[in-house]
Amino acid sequence: MYQKLMIQGKIEVLTGLHIGASDVYAAIGAANSPVVRDPKTQYPIIPGSSLKGKIRTLLVRDAVEGYVLPEPKDDPPPIARLFGKPASSAETKAVASRLQFMDCFLANADELMDTGFTEVKTENSINRLTSIANPRPLERVIRGAKFSFAVIYNVENPAEVEEDFQTLAKGMRLLQLDYLGGHGSRGSGRIRFEDLKVIQAAGETEKIETLQKTLEGVKDANVLPL
Repeated sequence: MYQKLMIQGKIEVLTGLHIGASDVYAAIGAANSPVVRDPKTQYPIIPGSSLKGKIRTLLVRDAVEGYVLPEPKDDPPPIARLFGKPASSAETKAVASRLQFMDCFLANADELMDTGFTEVKTENSINRLTSIANPRPLERVIRGAKFSFAVIYNVENPAEVEEDFQTLAKGMRLLQLDYLGGHGSRGSGRIRFEDLKVIQAAGETEKIETLQKTLEGVKDANVLPL
């Protein structure tokens, strides 16, 4: 039987978040490094690709030794089956991703109308010989913004569902201990997951409660309990 599970929740921004959009055009005086936005509402968004790529990278970094990470085609099987991988040769088949990340849209826009959705943070690069500053205005989504979060999981092998959820939960915990987007070493991009729940989207399974408990461990990794 074809089965799909959905993980829903929210992502709260704990420190200014910068996921960059194109800076081909910027008005005079505006930030030359804008955040990516929904073209329909002009509200900032978190692209699903940003979440998928960061969680995958953190899982691989946790699974292998050394600083240099392997190519995606060489990722460990528990990670490759969740995120997919290309064929490495004519004899090796590609692996389809079991996870489908959705773009995350602003969920509390009404609460932020008075303050606005973004801020401009000016950073300086200082020349150590001349002490001349090179200011760089950077747009960030403000602290307190909340985004919808949803991931579809395709049940390809019922025997691997619990392990797959444990792997995903681990990646989400690692993300909360790291950062999303750019400029994380300077304080940007700290987030946390909230109100996570597992929903049976198609088919039937008896493991919902077990999977829900697996996700509850994600909140224990919050580093900024604001």
